[in-house]
Amino acid sequence: MRWYDDLYVGYNLLDRKRQVMWKIKRGKQQFNKYVITLPFNDYDVLDIYPSNVLTQKWYKDSDIVIVGIAEGREEAMDMVQLIIMDCLNSTGGCKVKDYILNLMNEERSKREE
Repeated sequence: MRWYDDLYVGYNLLDRKRQVMWKIKRGKQQFNKYVITLPFNDYDVLDIYPSNVLTQKWYKDSDIVIVGIAEGREEAMDMVQLIIMDCLNSTGGCKVKDYILNLMNEERSKREE
């Protein structure tokens, strides 16, 4: 499980970002918390999962990339819209997975210098 450095955080979780991330990393159950992730395939834009799903072994061992957290499904949908708009404004297209992975690679390159 990897985390996007510039994590998108829903308005309702701004003051509890660290606490929610800590619980997700340690597999703690949380009610009404959702994660926005990059899709495993190349034809979806983004995936939304209840954070409880990430407690399953398959997700813990996977290379899932979490790009956002939200409280409630509606806020998660708003976050997806925001991420898509950011991608569209920056690249002129909607290839969100490529956009986020490129940003992550740029950050990694900057840290290694």
